[in-house]
Amino acid sequence: MRTVLVTGPGGAGRTTLAAATALAAARKGARALLLTTESSAPETVLGTSLGAEAPTPIAPGLHARRIDPGDRFRQEFLAFQERAGAALDLLGAAPLDEDELTELPGSEDFALLQALRAEHASDAWDTVVVDMPSAAETIRLLALPNQVRRYLRRLLPPERQAARALRPVLAQLAGVPMPAQKLYEAAQRWETELSAVQRVIDDPGTSVRLVTEAGPVAAANLRAIRAGLALHGRRTDGVVVNRLLPTGSADPFLAALSGSQQTALKALREEFPDVPVHEVPHLGRDPQGVDELDALIDGPAGGTVDTGETGDRDRHGETAGRRPDPWTVEDRLATDGLLVWRVPLPGAERRGLGLVRRGDEIVVTVGRFRRIRTLPSVLRRCTVSGAGLRDGVLEIRFSPDPDLWPKSD
Repeated sequence: MRTVLVTGPGGAGRTTLAAATALAAARKGARALLLTTESSAPETVLGTSLGAEAPTPIAPGLHARRIDPGDRFRQEFLAFQERAGAALDLLGAAPLDEDELTELPGSEDFALLQALRAEHASDAWDTVVVDMPSAAETIRLLALPNQVRRYLRRLLPPERQAARALRPVLAQLAGVPMPAQKLYEAAQRWETELSAVQRVIDDPGTSVRLVTEAGPVAAANLRAIRAGLALHGRRTDGVVVNRLLPTGSADPFLAALSGSQQTALKALREEFPDVPVHEVPHLGRDPQGVDELDALIDGPAGGTVDTGETGDRDRHGETAGRRPDPWTVEDRLATDGLLVWRVPLPGAERRGLGLVRRGDEIVVTVGRFRRIRTLPSVLRRCTVSGAGLRDGVLEIRFSPDPDLWPKSD
């Protein structure tokens, strides 16, 4: 299955281009689904209202679904409250009613990830296009499953669950289920759910597509976004430059605007030499309805909102199972006495780059984005001897620790 996550700076038209991308897939015969958390914009673009319970038919082969984070939050909270009922009674807590529940900040992110996992597992679609939040929020959202799993492992270490055999006995003595048992059971459910979401994000058929307008700061903004995506191992499959004015206008005002856009477009192509940069013309209006979305597909920029060819996976060295880890260890022991952990970070700059080792983990910071990774086993027996950023790749140098490195006979 192909999954395209469409994001970009706010106001660049990502909802419109996400809808056009899904429509392009449907026009080619794919079973396509558009997922969105937006309430009004997708309905305006598609020209019809969307349901939250089930996908709404839009055009032959195309369905769309609006995710309701409030409904998802209420369902999850009430289910948790029911499971923890005995423990809450023990504490004297009064249960909350459904009509007094309002979703908390962050519930939209979890609702979107859960919906993506569910649709991916349904096997009902060939292509799923997701109208993601703004780019910075998308990077944090895609990093969320791994981060929450790490927090759960630190707060509720799996090895401590061996003591669960004693909890039923204690529960019988106390007369109520032990809260710790419920906590570990909830943690296991979350781990299972988050692992399934992570598999979707890491799937070789999942990629990120950036939508932008051709402005004077577009290249600089997308450079930071691309570095943040690369930090978390997310692949950018293309940049879509939206609302381009025609060139050669006799009107001085339009000619100046078009010239500025062409300058920005050239800068974007230089910034993304290894990623397709697609052009989408300005229609003179905001597209509304499937017929006007077709104009984006069939117009002068024909094919630029396509979902990509299936051969893209092979060109990136990917398999049908899991995308290879882009962080690779290079063995230079024979020549330099070093092991080098190579971290691809296209778009990253030395300014704002941070590196800290904490025990068996390493913390890499790129601008406002941060990732914590566990060291490969071979690097845990080494010390960090330096690092450098060269040609979009961070090289972290490790020297074997004499006290930990295996001794040769």
